[in-house]
Amino acid sequence: MARLRKGCAYRKLERPYTRKSKYKKLSFVRATPSSKIVRFQAGNLSKQFTSSAELLSREYIQIRHNAIESARLAANRYLEKNLGKQGFKLHIRIYPHHILRENPLASGAGADRMSTGMKKSFGKPIGVAAQVRKGQVLFTAAVDKSNLSVARMALKRASYKMPCSSMVVVQE
Repeated sequence: MARLRKGCAYRKLERPYTRKSKYKKLSFVRATPSSKIVRFQAGNLSKQFTSSAELLSREYIQIRHNAIESARLAANRYLEKNLGKQGFKLHIRIYPHHILRENPLASGAGADRMSTGMKKSFGKPIGVAAQVRKGQVLFTAAVDKSNLSVARMALKRASYKMPCSSMVVVQE
């Protein structure tokens, strides 16, 4: 299996590419890669919490699905450790629609016989990413008012996994 490219290769916003269709002729990307995000909501989904904290993006950027899942794991682990499984509600507010493509070029001996270079450079799908605007909410953690500092710290830990600068905003 090939190594995962660095995030900076896909960080820049480009035209959204989401061409998936149930009709084979209309779908230009033949296979859509599956997202690594396991669940978009966690915790106690039925309870109404009094306060919430939100993680906001400070820049326009593309965030890959594995970075979103890594941030969710970090925040969820911290919240479960401090508040238990029923003391919070965590919600991912972005969805990876954009299909990332890669045109692999071989180098070394015999590479001229294998690759077409940039002649047919459409690329193969390798993953999906969410396109995020400046000021868009990435994560929301709903807790009781007494546990607001725990939610803020959990979202701060999630921000360490994100490829963009972000800030935590508290809603009381």
